[in-house]
Amino acid sequence: MKVFHRLAVSAAAACFSLGAMAVSAGQAAAGVFDSGIPSGWSCVGTCGASPADGVVTAPPSGATNYGWVSSNQGVSGVGLGLGGERTGSVLRTVAFTAEAGDELAFSFNYVTSDGAGFSDYAWARLLNSALVPVSLLFTARTTPGGSTVPGFGMPPIEATIDPATVTIVAGPPVWSPLGGSSGTCYAAGCGFTGWVQSTYSILAGGTYYLEFGVVNVLDSAYQSGLAFDGITVGGVIIGPQPIPEPMTLSLLGAGLIGLAAVRRSRREDKAAAAA
Repeated sequence: MKVFHRLAVSAAAACFSLGAMAVSAGQAAAGVFDSGIPSGWSCVGTCGASPADGVVTAPPSGATNYGWVSSNQGVSGVGLGLGGERTGSVLRTVAFTAEAGDELAFSFNYVTSDGAGFSDYAWARLLNSALVPVSLLFTARTTPGGSTVPGFGMPPIEATIDPATVTIVAGPPVWSPLGGSSGTCYAAGCGFTGWVQSTYSILAGGTYYLEFGVVNVLDSAYQSGLAFDGITVGGVIIGPQPIPEPMTLSLLGAGLIGLAAVRRSRREDKAAAAA
């Protein structure tokens, strides 16, 4: 009976271990935006989720969809208050908790049909539980020459980005979220950045929100947008958590059966000892 007991314990442990690994793998494979904008996220203006489209390729996370915000059909009153903002859009996550030292990571791609002196811009920032900005993570800005990311002439960023500086891939960008501006270009500065990786170490434990935004500057013509994906905090995605697949449930069920066998063998051992 002792041998059986050890085998049952080992089988149960193995099944639970496999089940946990399967759940973890399912979470890692799930894209934040594969089912659209996650429930509970808030959008002001125009936001959405799309697969590879035009100049914005499939996200580097391997997910099917990425999220985006666009100044197309945006609203007034958004931006960082730098001056000249007209219309734009903002997407904000649900509240999430993080510990000091947790890594906040995601990738982004800035796309703009505007150029010359019309310096549209995009950003991401971390907000505390009272929606007060804590960290400006990255900026991107239309400019005829120089650094598009971090945004030329904008406040310094606090995340680490890879590549460290990015100039625009010039040309009229074809991308559906730009609406009627897709495939158009107003002078030098239009184009897209390609996917850029951003990482930031949370300074203090607490409750936070992550915000993505884009805004037209000086006019509301020739739209700009921002794509983003792969958002994780401490290695865990911000978004819907996937339901374990049938294989995972089977493994967990096998683990429960193993534990039941362990309990039964213990009762039989006690009965034999009492006799």
